[in-house]
Amino acid sequence: MVLGVGSFAHSIGTALTDAGANVSTYLTRNYGHFPPSLVGPIFLNSAFPSPVPLIREKKIDVVIPQSIDWAMQPWAEDLIQSGAGIFGPTGEAMRIERERDFARELCAKFKIPFPKSFVASNRIEAEKILAAHSQPFVIKNPLCSPTSPIHTILCETVADTRAWLRQVNYAEGVFLQEYLGRTEAGHIALVSGGEIHSLVTNQEYKYAHNGNLGIVAGAPLGGIVERDENDKYGLARELIHPLLPWFRKVNYHGPIQVTAIKCDGRDALPRVQADRQVGPTKQGKWHVIEYNIRIGVTSGPMILRMLKNPTEIVLRTARNENLKLEFNDKLNFGCSLTLAGYGYPFTQVRGPQLPLEVAGKFDCDVWWNEVARGADGQLIATGHRIADVIALAPKLDAAIAKAYVNIRKIRVVGSYFRTDVGQSLWPPGNV
Repeated sequence: MVLGVGSFAHSIGTALTDAGANVSTYLTRNYGHFPPSLVGPIFLNSAFPSPVPLIREKKIDVVIPQSIDWAMQPWAEDLIQSGAGIFGPTGEAMRIERERDFARELCAKFKIPFPKSFVASNRIEAEKILAAHSQPFVIKNPLCSPTSPIHTILCETVADTRAWLRQVNYAEGVFLQEYLGRTEAGHIALVSGGEIHSLVTNQEYKYAHNGNLGIVAGAPLGGIVERDENDKYGLARELIHPLLPWFRKVNYHGPIQVTAIKCDGRDALPRVQADRQVGPTKQGKWHVIEYNIRIGVTSGPMILRMLKNPTEIVLRTARNENLKLEFNDKLNFGCSLTLAGYGYPFTQVRGPQLPLEVAGKFDCDVWWNEVARGADGQLIATGHRIADVIALAPKLDAAIAKAYVNIRKIRVVGSYFRTDVGQSLWPPGNV
């Protein structure tokens, strides 16, 4: 059973159904209900206040959460005690994503580079920190959640930071993380049976527009994954493997994704170089920005397609059993493109429900997100993120080309997509 909506539930559900699983979805939000209905039964949270009776009735083997917010629900403990496996860590192990300052403390304990960071409870404290440390900061919420009062604000100058500190909502305080540039990359692994198993190295295109311009969107506009069970770029070795004693201590089992910045000073824009105060001890090192404990809406569907036996791997991970990963031959790279709708990424702006047209057949995966079927049986776009188009291939160029051919088959007035995925930030270490 998937706990989620939209393209996440559609993609994860389809990949597992194609691999022989029976999949249903417990709808956790008030949008994106149509896409998972294409996979299997759906259950509205308004009709079923808790998924646990359904899980017991239908003898669900494993639950796959879209968000960490499931752990804040009144039925969370019942779910843990239900006997169903959960594809993700629980309890103390969740803190690595949920609490940003806990992740910083964990990195300090295990000598993993992490940007200089501070927590402030209000604007006065935040401005005092900025006065004492005159450098740009990335502004985040101290607690990670899709409903956080602050979503990531990337400030490249001290003046940027000062201006935003006057604007943000301090309901949960603020987490200030030293800005180290844009040379970003990620790595995704599974932890199970007390061991770490690398899956892919990945890149997410988080800015709304070509050239990595605009604001950081609520979810990426595109992504790349490279099969990397041998940790080609060293991200797992440097940033995940040192945590193995902690993983074992807290009985961690589930996905783990690290996102990191390589600090070399070369990627600073000319106008912000004066504000960068990167010391020599940080040069050339990857620094953890954050850890995530979910398989992810961008990379997750590509990973499941790459694996020969995704259903077995998900189930064994949920049970904390030993893993033997096998990959499909020649599916070495994946490219994900998002078709964004009217107003995105400024979600305060909403347009009407709009007709969605498809010209020709798709020859790769297309996962609908905020899409429904109208009274006339035709598809309509109902929100800000319309679809995720995913292609896999032996070579990266082929995966990218196929994804672009297919996303151009979809038309919704006012929609757009980035046309430059793969032209920057790849391979890891490039800006």
